[in-house]
Amino acid sequence: MRNAIAAEIDYRRAFQDAPVGQAIANKRMIRACNKAFADIFRGKPGEFTGTTFERLYPTHNHFESAGLRVGAMLTQDRAFSDDRVMRRLDGELFWVHVRGFTYTPKDPHRNTLWVFTELSSRQAKSDTIRGSLTPRERDIAALLIEGKTGKEAALSLGISPRTVDIYKTRLLRKYSVTNTPDLVQRLLTG
Repeated sequence: MRNAIAAEIDYRRAFQDAPVGQAIANKRMIRACNKAFADIFRGKPGEFTGTTFERLYPTHNHFESAGLRVGAMLTQDRAFSDDRVMRRLDGELFWVHVRGFTYTPKDPHRNTLWVFTELSSRQAKSDTIRGSLTPRERDIAALLIEGKTGKEAALSLGISPRTVDIYKTRLLRKYSVTNTPDLVQRLLTG
C-alpha cells in the first residue's frame, strides 16, 4: 500500500507548486527553483536556473560572508535557518526567512535544498531603498540591516570606521531618525 501511494505522487509537480519558495543548488548555483521562489524574487523560474545566489544578496560581501558562515553551520548541523535581508531582481531589499539543508556536510555547498519565506510586506517601487540611496549608502545600509556595527561594516567594506560613521550620519538625517534600530526599520519599510 505504501509503495502504491508513493508511486502516485508527482514529486516534481509538488516541488513546482509548493506554497513556499524552494531552490535546489549546487556550489551556490541554482539548479532548479519553483514558482513561489521566482515570485518572491520577482522573476520567472527560468531567470534563476544556472545563476548563483549572489545577485539576490544586497552586496557581494554579503554573499561571500554568508557563504562562509552558512557553510560552517551546514558542515556541523546539516541544516541552517535565519532571517536576512535579500534583494529582488528589481533591486528592492526585503526581509526573508531562509532554511537550508545540505546532503553533503563534508562539502556543505555541493548539494543543498533551500526554502524561502517572505517576511516583509511588498512596497511600491517608488518606496524602495535602491532608488533613494547612493551605492556606498546602499552597502552601508545593507550591513547595518544585517546587524553589523560601524567597525564591522568598515572591515567588510575595506574602508575606515570614520567613513562608515559619516555615511551612517547621512542616512540618519536622510530618514529623520536618531538611532540605528530606527534607521534599519525605516530602511526596510520605506
